[in-house]
Amino acid sequence: MADTTVRPMTAADAERVLAIYQAGLDDGNASFEITAPTWATFDTTRLSAHRFVAVDPEGEVLGWIAVSPTSTRAVYAGVVEHSVYVDPAAQGRGVARLLLAALIASTEAAGIWTIQSGVFPENTASLTLHQRVGFRVIGVRERVGRHHDRWRDVVLLERRSPTVS
Repeated sequence: MADTTVRPMTAADAERVLAIYQAGLDDGNASFEITAPTWATFDTTRLSAHRFVAVDPEGEVLGWIAVSPTSTRAVYAGVVEHSVYVDPAAQGRGVARLLLAALIASTEAAGIWTIQSGVFPENTASLTLHQRVGFRVIGVRERVGRHHDRWRDVVLLERRSPTVS
């Protein structure tokens, strides 16, 4: 991935970010959502300081990562939930790992002590990647929601910062 760089996400990336998001949703193992939001909704629900894209040498967006606050309560100010999506054509090339590294650096610099995520158990590549970069499985929320007319489990993962306390 020496030719891939990570930079902050901007509004100019909106079309590509949302297309990659939709491709992940279409795969069926990324989220309970079935349609990517509008850019306005995406923009207002994710923390602007912790949104990144991975780009190839021509500037084409290959993947993105972003966080949302888990709660508006002050005691949870250091806890965020993240999403990471990679273009199907770029999967298996280390893009998500680069994005996670950038996110971890960014959130720790901002004093965020916990990054969490929910992953469908069938998404074994995502589970493996998260564990390799320091996330641990907290548990499985069994039959927590319906997706395409069937109940789905969600594996709850978290990464606690070793430097932010």
